[in-house]
Amino acid sequence: MGCHCKGGLNQPREVTLKVAGMNCQHCQKAVEDALKNLEGVKDVQVDLEQGTVRVKYNPIEVGLTEFKDTIQDAGYEVL
Repeated sequence: MGCHCKGGLNQPREVTLKVAGMNCQHCQKAVEDALKNLEGVKDVQVDLEQGTVRVKYNPIEVGLTEFKDTIQDAGYEVL
Protein backbone atom coordinates (compact mmCIF):
# COMPACT_ATOMS: atom_id res chain seq x y z
CA MET A 1 0.00 0.00 0.00
CA GLY A 2 1.50 3.35 -1.07
CA CYS A 3 1.50 6.66 0.72
CA HIS A 4 -1.41 8.92 -0.15
CA CYS A 5 0.05 12.03 1.47
CA LYS A 6 -0.19 15.25 -0.48
CA GLY A 7 3.10 17.02 -1.15
CA GLY A 8 6.03 14.80 -0.28
CA LEU A 9 9.32 16.06 1.11
CA ASN A 10 10.69 16.76 -2.34
CA GLN A 11 7.81 19.07 -3.28
CA PRO A 12 8.92 22.70 -3.77
CA ARG A 13 8.14 24.99 -0.86
CA GLU A 14 8.04 28.74 -0.48
CA VAL A 15 8.99 31.05 2.37
CA THR A 16 8.83 34.84 2.70
CA LEU A 17 11.44 36.52 4.90
CA LYS A 18 11.40 40.08 6.23
CA VAL A 19 14.83 41.63 5.56
CA ALA A 20 16.18 44.96 6.82
CA GLY A 21 18.68 47.12 4.95
CA MET A 22 17.60 46.54 1.35
CA ASN A 23 16.80 49.85 -0.31
CA CYS A 24 18.11 49.90 -3.89
CA GLN A 25 18.57 47.78 -7.01
CA HIS A 26 22.10 46.86 -5.90
CA CYS A 27 20.71 45.48 -2.64
CA GLN A 28 18.06 43.53 -4.52
CA LYS A 29 20.60 41.99 -6.90
CA ALA A 30 23.04 41.14 -4.10
CA VAL A 31 20.39 39.22 -2.14
CA GLU A 32 18.91 37.52 -5.20
CA ASP A 33 22.30 36.41 -6.53
CA ALA A 34 23.46 35.12 -3.14
CA LEU A 35 20.33 33.03 -2.62
CA LYS A 36 20.19 31.75 -6.20
CA ASN A 37 23.69 30.31 -5.72
CA LEU A 38 22.39 27.96 -3.02
CA GLU A 39 21.76 24.38 -4.12
CA GLY A 40 18.02 23.70 -4.10
CA VAL A 41 16.82 27.30 -4.55
CA LYS A 42 14.38 27.43 -7.47
CA ASP A 43 13.41 31.13 -7.50
CA VAL A 44 14.00 34.31 -5.53
CA GLN A 45 11.87 37.47 -5.57
CA VAL A 46 12.87 40.59 -3.65
CA ASP A 47 10.26 43.27 -2.90
CA LEU A 48 12.16 46.42 -1.91
CA GLU A 49 8.99 48.32 -0.97
CA GLN A 50 7.84 45.62 1.45
CA GLY A 51 11.35 44.66 2.54
CA THR A 52 10.67 41.00 1.82
CA VAL A 53 12.41 38.14 0.07
CA ARG A 54 10.35 35.22 -1.25
CA VAL A 55 12.26 32.00 -1.86
CA LYS A 56 10.98 28.91 -3.66
CA TYR A 57 13.11 25.90 -2.80
CA ASN A 58 13.49 22.14 -2.45
CA PRO A 59 13.39 21.43 1.31
CA ILE A 60 15.52 18.31 0.93
CA GLU A 61 18.44 20.39 -0.35
CA VAL A 62 18.21 23.70 1.53
CA GLY A 63 16.27 25.46 4.27
CA LEU A 64 15.62 28.49 6.43
CA THR A 65 18.95 28.41 8.27
CA GLU A 66 20.89 28.58 5.00
CA PHE A 67 18.70 31.44 3.74
CA LYS A 68 19.25 33.48 6.90
CA ASP A 69 23.01 32.83 6.92
CA THR A 70 23.33 33.72 3.23
CA ILE A 71 21.35 36.96 3.58
CA GLN A 72 23.41 37.96 6.63
CA ASP A 73 26.65 37.13 4.80
CA ALA A 74 25.48 39.49 2.02
CA GLY A 75 25.23 42.28 4.63
CA TYR A 76 21.53 42.35 5.47
CA GLU A 77 19.51 41.47 8.55
CA VAL A 78 16.72 38.89 8.61
CA LEU A 79 14.02 40.07 10.99
